[in-house]
Amino acid sequence: MLIGVPKEIKNHEYRVGLTPASVNELAKRGHQIIVETDAGASIDFPDGDYVAAGAQIVVSAAEIFRRADMVVKVKEPQENECKMLREGQILYTYLHLAPDPAQTALLVASGATCVAYETVTDNMGGLPLLAPMSEVAGRMSVQAGAHHLEKAQGGRGVLLGGVPGVAPAKVLVIGGGVVGDNAAAMAVGMGADVTILDRSIPRLRELDAKYEGRARCVYSTNAAIEQYALEADLVIGAVLIPGAETPKLLSHDLVGRMQKGAVVVDVAIDQGGCFETSRATTHDNPTFVVNDIVHYCVANMPGGVARTATMALNNATLPYALALADDPINALFRDQNLQQGLNVHRGKVTYKAVADTLGYPYVPADEALKA
Repeated sequence: MLIGVPKEIKNHEYRVGLTPASVNELAKRGHQIIVETDAGASIDFPDGDYVAAGAQIVVSAAEIFRRADMVVKVKEPQENECKMLREGQILYTYLHLAPDPAQTALLVASGATCVAYETVTDNMGGLPLLAPMSEVAGRMSVQAGAHHLEKAQGGRGVLLGGVPGVAPAKVLVIGGGVVGDNAAAMAVGMGADVTILDRSIPRLRELDAKYEGRARCVYSTNAAIEQYALEADLVIGAVLIPGAETPKLLSHDLVGRMQKGAVVVDVAIDQGGCFETSRATTHDNPTFVVNDIVHYCVANMPGGVARTATMALNNATLPYALALADDPINALFRDQNLQQGLNVHRGKVTYKAVADTLGYPYVPADEALKA
């Protein structure tokens, strides 16, 4: 198979779909790889490393999309990239379709087979291709929150860990999954007063045992969200419903009653965000203020630590890339976990949460593949 890796074009997105090490693994399986020039140069993966690994360097994304049987990316294709996709081509990347009807329509019209990293599952019901970026984003959320709590950044002027004689900042983490756990770990490590809200009692037990009293673990209700949000200096939104748009857990009214200069970090913004006041921002202009509350809603947070994020992502995505390259349709039939990643196939929406959210007829993946 001919596999193409274009350079990412989203604002300050320096990650790359395949590292040279991943290219080498694919090349040793007999696949051809073409990489757009400078696709990984900004994170110290120069073109020469790709050539040494077995890839050919090409000068444009247009050539990648024209020639490749499978396109491997990181972020969802932008409008001009969607329009270059063709029927029968495989797209393997993050998609986040539920809050993005325009992208979904373009992918349906393309006739391409679109496999979304964020909905591939594992045998325990986890999301193995989302997990590494959730780990990165969870940790970054506290770094970003701590920075924007500084008075010069518009925040309350509060140090996350406090100092002797001065209380630490209060941090609320809504959601105890991978993002929330990693956010809590960073906040606890920095000495903050941390509360984690989640609706799973077994998960709360796990987190309570892990943090041994260094973070309070509370069952999430509307009343609990209100109570702890009103006290918080920093709120981390770490909620996920796989493939679906995220529920809004902080209302506009509640945000308006929070402490002036508090910071909210919406890690769920890729799936529409979990605060009513959220809207996607970029690394160029990461924050905005609503009702005196600083909002950090960068839609590609891990792009800020692109080298670490790229290597972590490739560790997870490479085995599935190899399976798709070797025999894509059979791989999707054979591996039910990989099949969960199929969101669009030859003009049909094959992921139920996306179909339900955006009003498309739902066609189960196995039926679409047989057709």
